[in-house]
Amino acid sequence: MILRNLKDPNEGEDQLVDIALQGPHSRDILLKLAEPAEERRIRRLNRSQLCEAVLGGMHVVVSRTGYTGERMCFELFVHPDEAVKFWNALLEAGKPFGLEPCGLGARDSLRTEAGLPLYGHEMGGDLNLTIGEAGFLPFLKLNSAWFIGRKSFVDREEKRTGVVARFRFDEKAVRMARHGDPVCDLKGRMVGVVTSCAIDQEGYLTGQAFVDNKVAVEGTKVFIFQNAPDWRQKSPAELTHGDRVALPGAATIISRFMKN
Repeated sequence: MILRNLKDPNEGEDQLVDIALQGPHSRDILLKLAEPAEERRIRRLNRSQLCEAVLGGMHVVVSRTGYTGERMCFELFVHPDEAVKFWNALLEAGKPFGLEPCGLGARDSLRTEAGLPLYGHEMGGDLNLTIGEAGFLPFLKLNSAWFIGRKSFVDREEKRTGVVARFRFDEKAVRMARHGDPVCDLKGRMVGVVTSCAIDQEGYLTGQAFVDNKVAVEGTKVFIFQNAPDWRQKSPAELTHGDRVALPGAATIISRFMKN
């Protein structure tokens, strides 16, 4: 369960707190706070739909959405004055299911493992990545009359040579990869950079990287220089006894999105 405060003191009474309830038991936990009429409304929600409901005596906007890769997930919007009461009610209802509270760091690791982009990393940011580079082209309506940037986008797509791919380190207990770390092919040629990385549910470091199109193929072997911005400052021929060098970690390109 993840808490995100959307309260803005400049917005008067139009304030909401977003509490994300994610996981296979999330609906069961939510329904423990619902009256029969509210329960039917929540059960009918499909992915990306929302409704208003009274849960535990509090007015809540219930949205069947989330950013953790879970198939069953909710985002719950409640007024800040009732946020603590609602949070505690959810924790109490979730005890039989082993519900645990967590913060946005957990959300970031889950969305990275699922292959979901974060603005500033897999979209926008210092690499200025578009939806095409992020791998979400099928979600873009190129023929929409409201898409005023269509020509520029299509022109850029025709010249695009890279895309975001997911990778997984081949061994556990390796150094964390950071945004901007170099990705190299087996011949030592730099073919991309890391955009995100986090530990997955099996204890491996899994991440995303913007790489050349031909590298973004499931099963491709790569090397990643984790957190080593100075690795190119001294050539091997210049090394002397006692010098330290950054050794790359072996990784494999995996499916673009987590497989269920």
